[in-house]
Amino acid sequence: MDALRVWRASSHFIGFASRAACAAATSRASVSVRIRCCSSSSAASAAAAAELPSTTVAPANPGRRGRNSSSTSDRESIRAIRLKKANSFPSQNSSFFSYEESLLPLEIDDELVIGSSGCARQDTFLSLLFFARVEELRSKGHEPYAYKWTRSHTACQLQDIYSHLANGEECKEDLVSIAGRIIARRAFGKLAFLTLRDDSGTIQLYCEKEILEDQFEQLKTFVDIGDIVGARGSMKKTEKGELSVCVKNFEILTKSLLPLPDKYHGLTDVDKRYRQRYVDMIANHEVADVFRIRAKIVSEIRKTMESLGFIEVETPVLQGAAGGAEARPFVTYHNSLGRNLYLRIATELHLKRMLVGGLEKVFEIGRIFRNEGISTRHNPEFTTIEMYEAYSDYQSMMNMAEEIVTQCALVVHGNLDIDYQGVQISLQRPWRRETMHNLVKEATGIDFDEFKNNLEAAKGVARGILESRSENNDSHLVETCPSVGHVLNEIFETIVEPTLVQPTFVLDYPIEISPLAKPHRRQKGLTERFELYICGREIANAFSELTDPVDQRSRFEEQIKQHNDKRATLVSNSKYVEGENAFDDYSYEVSLDEDFLTSLEYGMPPASGMGLGIDRLVMLLTNSASIRDVIAFPVLKIQH
Repeated sequence: MDALRVWRASSHFIGFASRAACAAATSRASVSVRIRCCSSSSAASAAAAAELPSTTVAPANPGRRGRNSSSTSDRESIRAIRLKKANSFPSQNSSFFSYEESLLPLEIDDELVIGSSGCARQDTFLSLLFFARVEELRSKGHEPYAYKWTRSHTACQLQDIYSHLANGEECKEDLVSIAGRIIARRAFGKLAFLTLRDDSGTIQLYCEKEILEDQFEQLKTFVDIGDIVGARGSMKKTEKGELSVCVKNFEILTKSLLPLPDKYHGLTDVDKRYRQRYVDMIANHEVADVFRIRAKIVSEIRKTMESLGFIEVETPVLQGAAGGAEARPFVTYHNSLGRNLYLRIATELHLKRMLVGGLEKVFEIGRIFRNEGISTRHNPEFTTIEMYEAYSDYQSMMNMAEEIVTQCALVVHGNLDIDYQGVQISLQRPWRRETMHNLVKEATGIDFDEFKNNLEAAKGVARGILESRSENNDSHLVETCPSVGHVLNEIFETIVEPTLVQPTFVLDYPIEISPLAKPHRRQKGLTERFELYICGREIANAFSELTDPVDQRSRFEEQIKQHNDKRATLVSNSKYVEGENAFDDYSYEVSLDEDFLTSLEYGMPPASGMGLGIDRLVMLLTNSASIRDVIAFPVLKIQH
């Protein structure tokens, strides 16, 4: 309290300089403001201010406004004021447009509009004052953070039930109770209108001084945009046709200490949207809709699988060997076991163990972790469904992919013709099916079957294609390719893949890049494998599964050799240094999963399997441009 006395004694001098700075700053921009005053001496000026238009005027310099409204100092100042309100509720005698608040940015309808960077801040002293009041008010039994509120309806339910009311009509016999966040407020003398939003939608709170009596001033004084409140009252439709809860009493359930993004710009900082997704969801209600749709999609996938007789299982996230895909894993260390463990890069190998154990139709929806690059299509942590069915082949999985995607589209859109980023996509079955060789031949005129095992000839032709057709001159990509199959795949991914807009099954991949797929029953050097592409993006990957334990061991050993050879080439090449993407992609070690090979030796039935990317499917069905838009909390760079 000594510090407070020192501050009060010096406040006159600080305030004079601060107000002078504020006056100079605000004189350069024309702003229409409504100032809330709660003391009786300021009632007349408050009433006059309430008659101003409820629509505020944007500052002449929006860039300056944006800087001020987003500054840490402003945020902390508003937080301090709101904390003061929270801890003083429901006192009626204090003037809340006090000297301390006059130093801070003005508020219009409780939205931060403009402030001067020249205004003095007294956050430390205010904190002492506010926290002292916290203890004092709570000791008297006033709690601004409630334990519970009993709701009778949601906003959507009220909109449906009472939509029949005529303009100006009130249903006084029904008493309803609702709760949610205040996202807008307007005050006009003896009336106040608040917009409340809950999970189902929005509804207006009609607040009249004659009905609320003493609570009306408390509402005008203490309820800010962003607060979570509970209200009880009757239903009425205003003269202008707005269905409203005519509030008889209310309670602040949670006091918001920080201001929401202003209504002019919303939350437009993309990086901040991802870092503070909770604010993004409050400011942009359509963001929450994306995650509701995502939940529907996951639910529909699960229903589809269960309807086909599949059972859901769970496999380890921490694994002794990272297998089932070719990707750089995250490595951790288990202290008690004294060994390295890996976050899984696929669920495949453990699900196949379940087939060996006698479960004939299994699936898992789970998180996958790959220590690789971040882009609009890639996040180090993502969600897939992997499924395996005994006594079937990859043709069965094509039908399964069509079934899953079309059912999800129908649940979300109600039809199979959708728009994605301005492109019309038809999901009508059946989808196109074409081999990788034929697609590359269509795009380049080159038949890679003619090269047989002539790797250098294939590389030479590929370099020419990439130099002439690739925007980024990606000819270096083929330099470390250990086989013709790898060269073919590089041409496909660079030239063909972006053109596959409509749903397309790409069939029969080279055996060199498909270590877990069964050899093609008719084409030597190929495998029974497909990938599904929509809008130039891989959505699913499937095989007729390899069940021969000897062949599987040989494939794994060859995969490890190719990986190590490529790693050695990059290390010896002076162009690549540790820390660059090309080097890091092969800097990890690959090991054999001996236990999986042992399981195959006990015998796995003929089977097919597929992995489908749920994040990319959600992107497609929600028209989202980036994978970060469909993952609630994506991995981001450290904020400095």
